Amino acid sequence: MVADSEAFQEHVSTGLTTLCRCWAITRKDGVQIGFTDHDLPLFFENIAFKADTGLSALALQQSTGLSIDNTEVLGALSDAAVRETDIVAGRFDGAEVRSWLVNWEDVSIRKLQFRGSIGELRRGGGAFHAELRGLTEELNKPIGRIYQRPCTAVLGDSSCGFDLDSDGYFLERGAELVEDARIFRWKSLSDFEPGWFARGRLSVKSGEAAGLWGVIKSDRFEGDLRVIELWEPIRANVAANDLLRLDAGCDKRMETCRLKFANFVNFQGFPDIPSEDWVMAVPKQSGRNSGGSLR
Repeated sequence: MVADSEAFQEHVSTGLTTLCRCWAITRKDGVQIGFTDHDLPLFFENIAFKADTGLSALALQQSTGLSIDNTEVLGALSDAAVRETDIVAGRFDGAEVRSWLVNWEDVSIRKLQFRGSIGELRRGGGAFHAELRGLTEELNKPIGRIYQRPCTAVLGDSSCGFDLDSDGYFLERGAELVEDARIFRWKSLSDFEPGWFARGRLSVKSGEAAGLWGVIKSDRFEGDLRVIELWEPIRANVAANDLLRLDAGCDKRMETCRLKFANFVNFQGFPDIPSEDWVMAVPKQSGRNSGGSLR
């Protein structure tokens, strides 16, 4: 909730208003879509807000303090606006949403009423139902370190610091044999040793599934074929010759970080942390009991 502008307050205080609602959805792939419940399209902030989309909103629940502002949006699935295939593919998951009250006679007179993201998204019967969650939803995320032997960083993130665009750690090649958008086979892909891409990432760069990606479950040879298998299918059709990118995988072990990526200085695990057996340890006369390093 933002403070009302003076012009907006003056318009509302007249008692005779020309207000409508406008929504802007910004997906994580950068696509921006605008909707309005007015009967004509509107334009502001470099966004075209489409009319006649069948979109409507329920009452917005707002509160002070750290409580989460929530509302819901209902709409009809349309090839020109929100496509069911895009929802199934997850393109709207976590998308940013902004909602305004707008004077349709003068769109410069408006009030930003809500800003947040899409939560639960359901579809059925030619319609979709989206839960919108306010900015304070981010405060529900746990923050802190986990003390464990494996690394807690994600390969390539700010904690890891490794550059995945380094030579030898990625490959871009067109798809050849695709099974259920989950198993990918190539006839000639022997430049990398088996398992090099296991636990890595397969990203689709072109075609119907462009922008989607999946985590690699296994990387192996079957005869002369190189096989990359994902944990879950890409949620859109992947055709032959669609450009794919394979990123090397990391199993979070200290040895892998040091030998495969030469990035041990940024290792985020605790390889020397004692196991649970140490609580059962008892003094003994034989052997060394110096308390020194185990390595």
